[in-house]
Amino acid sequence: MSDLKDPRVLFAAERTLLAWNRTSVSLITLGFVVERFGLFIHQLGYAAANSQRDLSFSIGLALIVFASLLSMASIIQYRRVLKNLTVAETIPGYWIWSGALANLVVVVLGFGLAVYLIRGFN
Repeated sequence: MSDLKDPRVLFAAERTLLAWNRTSVSLITLGFVVERFGLFIHQLGYAAANSQRDLSFSIGLALIVFASLLSMASIIQYRRVLKNLTVAETIPGYWIWSGALANLVVVVLGFGLAVYLIRGFN
């Protein structure tokens, strides 16, 4: 990938992975808020509440699923970068899997939230 022979390349890849993690968590949060806002409107009893509830549910769920897939894609991209690093660009004993594990937790929890919302939607 590069001929820099510098361990900072590994740290740059990890920072990018964690930036995607933050983005995914933010999108999951936004999706949940959008989905719950439709429920709030429905509870207030407005006339068009049913169609708004369906629309906000769909948009919120789409954001959650998209963010989970984005987090999964960032893990794959990070692993591709790691494969191309030279020995001089890695650090012996450094836990290179910890950032990917954090993203994997976001993937599992995001899909879990999507399933929970789908099962509870009436």
